[in-house]
Amino acid sequence: MSPAETVEVRTFWEGLGLPGIFDVHTHFMPKNVMDKVWAYFDAVGPLTGMTWPISYRHDEDVRLETLREFGVRGFTSMIYPHKPDMAAWLNAWGAQFAERTPDCVHTATFYPEESAGDYVAAAISGGARIFKSHIQVGNYSPNDPLLDPVWGAIEDAGIPVVIHCGSGPAPGTYTGPGPIDALLQRFPRLPLVIAHMGMPEYDDFLALADAYSEVRLDTTMAFTDFSEAAWPFPPSSRSRLADLQDRILFGSDFPNIPYTYAEALTAVQRLGLGDDWVRDVCYYNGTRLFER
Repeated sequence: MSPAETVEVRTFWEGLGLPGIFDVHTHFMPKNVMDKVWAYFDAVGPLTGMTWPISYRHDEDVRLETLREFGVRGFTSMIYPHKPDMAAWLNAWGAQFAERTPDCVHTATFYPEESAGDYVAAAISGGARIFKSHIQVGNYSPNDPLLDPVWGAIEDAGIPVVIHCGSGPAPGTYTGPGPIDALLQRFPRLPLVIAHMGMPEYDDFLALADAYSEVRLDTTMAFTDFSEAAWPFPPSSRSRLADLQDRILFGSDFPNIPYTYAEALTAVQRLGLGDDWVRDVCYYNGTRLFER
């Protein structure tokens, strides 16, 4: 973090008259897990043909200080498992992290396994306020019967789930709008937050937000020069973003982004949808979601 970047980020939200930024998509994990995530991105060139330098590869305390210096008032610890018998352990870590980090929204996760219903219920009763589901990395179907008690409990509790279900940066067996459409037909009140605007199937996921009033989308990595080069958002769909002003949430993917935090913010602003839209997206929609 450079002093100039801190000034740039703070000038952004101060110029809009905001109290700060609410970021619904940031990653804090146990160190050994974060190290493996970074190793994945270090090797992402051979996997996707793109280099992916981590802009904020720092110790946890430095990353927390960075967000606070930027003026981020609320953020998450997006944790996710890639195999069985991992989610409950991550949830225990997430609860401890939230307890010692009051500006972090208490985050939990799950995986399709026999114990999922029990540990998700325990996470909800323990104060979890947001869940993370990563269909691509976990390589599981959101419609796996083992997840039925999970979705039912989350729907009843009205707790948002940030779900990586689009086919970027590389498609998975179960990514794309089809499985999510099928899921919502069975659980129509699920408060899903479609990560990365559903990149690259933007229009299909916008259509799901039109059809289901509890579906939202986060801006994570979308609209930036990095993503526009590979997965451009269709200019003809910008009016749909305006129509969904109250259901678009700012997300950054901090610290795992190959550009600066300021760029993630200016990418949202340069859509040209007006200051009120930017204010809602970058702060008020997030705070309202967690006031419920």
